[in-house]
Amino acid sequence: MDTKTNDVIIIGAGLTGLTLAYYLKKANKKFLLLEEQKRTGGVINTLSEDNFTFETGPNTGVLSSPELALLFEDLHGKCTLETANSKSKKRYVWKKGKWNALPSGLISAIKTPLFSIYDKFRILGEPFRKAGTNSNETISELVVRRLGKSYLDYAVDPFISGIYAGDPDKLITRFALPKLYALEKNYMSFIRGAIKKKGEPKSLFQKKATGEVFSVKGGLKNLIIALDNEIGADKIRTSCKEIQVKPFEDIYHVSYINSYGEKVELHTSKVVTTVGGYALHQMLSFIPGNILKPLSELVYAGVVQVVAGYKLWNGSKLDAFGGLMPSKEKHGILGILFPSAIFTDRAPANGALLSIFLGGVKNPGLINKSDNEIKSLVYDEIMETMGVSEPSDLFRIFRYPYAIPQYDITSVERLASIDKIQNTYPGLILAGNIRDGIGMPDRVKQACQLSELLIH
Repeated sequence: MDTKTNDVIIIGAGLTGLTLAYYLKKANKKFLLLEEQKRTGGVINTLSEDNFTFETGPNTGVLSSPELALLFEDLHGKCTLETANSKSKKRYVWKKGKWNALPSGLISAIKTPLFSIYDKFRILGEPFRKAGTNSNETISELVVRRLGKSYLDYAVDPFISGIYAGDPDKLITRFALPKLYALEKNYMSFIRGAIKKKGEPKSLFQKKATGEVFSVKGGLKNLIIALDNEIGADKIRTSCKEIQVKPFEDIYHVSYINSYGEKVELHTSKVVTTVGGYALHQMLSFIPGNILKPLSELVYAGVVQVVAGYKLWNGSKLDAFGGLMPSKEKHGILGILFPSAIFTDRAPANGALLSIFLGGVKNPGLINKSDNEIKSLVYDEIMETMGVSEPSDLFRIFRYPYAIPQYDITSVERLASIDKIQNTYPGLILAGNIRDGIGMPDRVKQACQLSELLIH
């Protein structure tokens, strides 16, 4: 039995937990990081096979928060930031049997077949439309109101599929896309807000958020390895099963079963959980079920990722970030990314690496399909959309039943529950992607904010 006391115990060694642990280590705080799985990193992992290097979780990130850029600066020499190839900036959207590039300027916006003529003219009035008054307006409602139905169908819907694997009819803008919500709230217009924000002065810290697409040389796993090494093996414990947290007077008892089947008990004044909402009811069994319900019943999009590698590519030119599939087109996939076009050394010379995503909240049953069913579906899609009929040299399937939390109308109650729990049980912090965003920049930003709170 281990009864050592730590200042902080972090539960969950995904990107949030690792980043928080890293900054606590730099501040010489006494902490311990517990992880249920055998390795750290959560869904972030990179594999190499037969001259292909591929991600089994997030394929890319965006440098949209200064905190993320600062983390890479702090890890300089430990891992190397890799930004996307400039030639891969295009984003394709499928419409009526072909890929069409999303407009990147005025001329392309006029010429694109993605949007209706009516909506192209209607967008001229966007800066003059009244702001909405419904704080819980869905993304669909907001976009149709300000831009038009074709913008929803062939820009925002596929974008939401790519980010949330979700349904814009259900996601609430102020939770799911807070920056878009802020444009209308603060500037009364998307267009006017984008123009004004571009001209506003930025601090040196704010300028670190370049908005570039990024990965890490050799794959995102190298970011996790760098964080592991900096934190130190003595501060990380993996294979921690049946983690339980219980309050006792002004401290918390944290217990788990280690890889030898032994029960380990720890004491701490502060606990930070970064696990999914579905795991909290067992871990925090002392909290009444009705209070935890909005977290334990949080809806997640189940996603299937398929990696297909070709040693010799004979298909469509891979000159973009990838292609997204609008729901309106009634296809079996959410989209296809082109990792070998975005970053270096992801496929053999003259070869290609594709990352195909299926499922999401609109097609939840796909995650339960057999490997053969998924393989057949994906090959059909690759043949139709990429012009390749021969099988790939590499084909791997990864299933994630709890891939992405959905920030729908239940977010109101969920965030209220988080506040109530944290106020009722001082020293207990509920973090991770149950709040504050789902992307890597959001995770790092949240971890940095928590580190400031815990250090001072």
